[in-house]
Amino acid sequence: MTEFILVPGMFTGAHVWEDTAACLATAGAGVHTAALTGLGGPRGAVTDGIDLETHIEDVLALVDSVSAQAGPDQEIVLVGHDYGTYPVLGAADRRAGRIGRIVCLDTGPGQDGMPALAAVADPSARAEVIERAGAEGADPGLAPPGRDEWQRWGSTAGIPEAALDRLTALASPQPVRTLLQPLRLTGEAAGLPVTGVLCQANGSSIELVQQRVDFGDPVLLPLADPRVSFFELPTGHWPMLSLPAELADVLLRAAADEGHHLVAPGSAEPPAHLRPFLLDVPELPRERNGNVDLYVPDAEGPLPALVVVHGGPVPDGVLPTPRDWPTPQGYARYAAAEGVVGVTLDHRLYDMADYPRAAADVAAAVELVRADPRVDADRIALWFFSGGGLMAADWLRQPPAWLRCLAASYPVLVPLPAWGPVDGRYRPADAVAGAGTLPVVITRVGRESPGIAATVEEFLEASAKCGADVEVVDVPNGRHAFETLDLTEESREAVRRAMRSVLEHLSA
Repeated sequence: MTEFILVPGMFTGAHVWEDTAACLATAGAGVHTAALTGLGGPRGAVTDGIDLETHIEDVLALVDSVSAQAGPDQEIVLVGHDYGTYPVLGAADRRAGRIGRIVCLDTGPGQDGMPALAAVADPSARAEVIERAGAEGADPGLAPPGRDEWQRWGSTAGIPEAALDRLTALASPQPVRTLLQPLRLTGEAAGLPVTGVLCQANGSSIELVQQRVDFGDPVLLPLADPRVSFFELPTGHWPMLSLPAELADVLLRAAADEGHHLVAPGSAEPPAHLRPFLLDVPELPRERNGNVDLYVPDAEGPLPALVVVHGGPVPDGVLPTPRDWPTPQGYARYAAAEGVVGVTLDHRLYDMADYPRAAADVAAAVELVRADPRVDADRIALWFFSGGGLMAADWLRQPPAWLRCLAASYPVLVPLPAWGPVDGRYRPADAVAGAGTLPVVITRVGRESPGIAATVEEFLEASAKCGADVEVVDVPNGRHAFETLDLTEESREAVRRAMRSVLEHLSA
């Protein structure tokens, strides 16, 4: 029989696991929920003197107790949600011989020397932690969220109203030192199997993690180890409240060594972003100018221009760089074949905090293109992809007269909860209120991750309210980055239709 130890996250106590624990017990598993010192009690609970080490000791005590009752050979699966992953990793490092598997529930595995604060996504929440840490006197604790504030800490998608009420009522202050004390690991647990459970509505998915591994992200490359597996759940950050039975099933399957394994770089098949573009487009020569490439038609000018803005974040140093990937090149060459100057560029969106400088790179590229005598400076279109979609906010908020169309394919149009700190300026769903008569063409894929799909729907709802001129091109069976993944006639027609619309607006 597998013994599960379930460790809660920030502000919460053992109570959040009740339904999932009951499902695990019904399936015949042993279940033990950790009560972390200072959490799970009243809102006025004492938090002073409690740090990450305190909570590691709490988990160690439970591991030792379970081992004594079940025997030293009994497999223990340590499950950490959110902040709870940090005491789980600390405990596993000191009792590696007694742990059969670590499960990280909708949070990445912490690294040696990293405080839990690094995993807090909301920038204002991070600032609040740092402000409280600088206060004199006893640790006052970070105030628990009000009912409408949980979204700052992760998506609440799927949580029933009654469960959200109870979550709020039982929330406790989070001791500030638990978030600031660095996690210290000796490496003893490095060989243990690890399972990540990703919550799609919170912005995580296996596809996105695989993409980052394909890019060669050094932080995520270890996740392609065969001892690491993944599951997804179509819900928000608290699946023990929104999908308790489904979560229990995933935990049982993880304990049985099931799960999806990532493909390591260098496998026989090229990664998705380097596979061929779905349309045959002319192999036109390019002109390289710094970080900008131009594909100029052999035609009398000045000509309109289409600037293709790749997604991201893409780690610094990835080769080939995005402007040499098949999809940006494919769209640029397609435009050039239709008599429009196609433009690709490399921008510096290496991390979530990089949106301001990446947006500055895009603006500089646009000005470079507009200054080219072969380009009609009054007829420019911008086409954003994936995570680059957030940068569309700058152009929607106050569109210049020369911007004739803005397009976006499988875009992220609201920062995702799990993505970390993103400047609040980059919210196209808010900025569209200023778009006026600017035509917008959105390519929406039917097999999108729930988190990204929700941002598109939020954008479309906001567009409808303000009367923005938005056209939606649907690809019902398409996936994120479908141009190299789904080589179907449906996909090809979607690209043709979106391009026709953009070209019509450029020629108007």
